[in-house]
Amino acid sequence: MEMLYIMIPAVIFLGVVGLIFLIWSVKSGQFEDLEGPKHRIFFDDEGE
Repeated sequence: MEMLYIMIPAVIFLGVVGLIFLIWSVKSGQFEDLEGPKHRIFFDDEGE
């Protein structure tokens, strides 16, 4: 039972930290272009 006093706040803290990082990544534009990176492999960007 005493372990729950440590685990429940730890899980809540990690959940809040994860939510903060998710909100930050959405606001900074990390999820703007989801289709571009998978098509970028087909283009040769090397300057030969």
